[in-house]
Amino acid sequence: MPNLARPLLALLLLAAVAAAPAEPVPARAGESALRLPDAAAAPRGASELRLLVWYPAAADAVEKEVGAGPAFVAGHVAAGAAWRDGARRHPLVLLSHGFGGAARQMTWLGEALARAGYVAVAADHPGTNGIDGVNAAGAYAPWERAQDLRRVLDGVLADPVLGPRIDPARVGVAGFSIGGWTAALSLGARADFDRFRAFCASPARDAICNPQQEFDLNYARQHEELKRANAERLLAGEKADHRDARLKAGVLIAPALAQALDPASAAAMRVPVLLIAGDSDHVVPTPTNAAWLQPRIEGAQLQILPGVGHYDFLSACTPAGRGMVPGLCEEAGPPRQLTHQRSIDAVLAFLARTPVKPAP
Repeated sequence: MPNLARPLLALLLLAAVAAAPAEPVPARAGESALRLPDAAAAPRGASELRLLVWYPAAADAVEKEVGAGPAFVAGHVAAGAAWRDGARRHPLVLLSHGFGGAARQMTWLGEALARAGYVAVAADHPGTNGIDGVNAAGAYAPWERAQDLRRVLDGVLADPVLGPRIDPARVGVAGFSIGGWTAALSLGARADFDRFRAFCASPARDAICNPQQEFDLNYARQHEELKRANAERLLAGEKADHRDARLKAGVLIAPALAQALDPASAAAMRVPVLLIAGDSDHVVPTPTNAAWLQPRIEGAQLQILPGVGHYDFLSACTPAGRGMVPGLCEEAGPPRQLTHQRSIDAVLAFLARTPVKPAP
């Protein structure tokens, strides 16, 4: 009789392979750039807003490494890739970079949001970005950054490509350092630099009161510097209400200038808020910033990352970057990529519990 064992075994193995679940295709992050005309940015030396957009890309998109100058590896994205979900609408998260940073520095978070089904958009804030340079009008009227975010949202929703792919009912905001402060203003907090100057004159003052390495910043000279820059009219916006009611949740990462916020206005914020900070932050100390702010925002959550310093939330550094800008590249504790991943996990888990969550 013929030996049927071997053919039968082969058939069983083929059936098992066919029945095995296919390996999931890794989610891809697409990237595009956009420019929005912005006459209101003229006092800060700009006529437009430069935007980077991250979005869910098609499975066959090819991601490539992108840098933020020679010092940083910003992430991996597929520039100009096709969208993953066709005409499906996605939640949107506006991203705000730190003082002297740039939209590109937010790639690590933007690409992660895109892979999770969000659209993320960051702008180079005029007057406080590292591409064009920091100037007095931008540095001493930082509340204008909240108006940048409003104009970004307006422009993105009106864009013929992006607008139809975004759900305007599911929009959030996230920011790092002064970008966290910017996000707080967009969520309803109000600036109060008289309060900040009093704080810096008190025994409670912290490192944020000192001149920063990105700019010789001294808010005791705020009015004088704005007048010298022919931007004194921007002072009218300091204590204005910059709240954008379209924003349904916010993430503040190592938020700076918390003492330049009116506590009563923070208490009036009425959307879910997550604060993330490191316990080794010596630039924007957590006790007088994120940890001080959290109990003043109703229902706000605070996640403190052990061993993490302020600049650990920047892009990962290249070997050359460690020699060029050691102060920005030194890791206080865990590797920077681990800090990013822990922050990403916290952000995604938080947003999934808010109105700003991907559709099932």
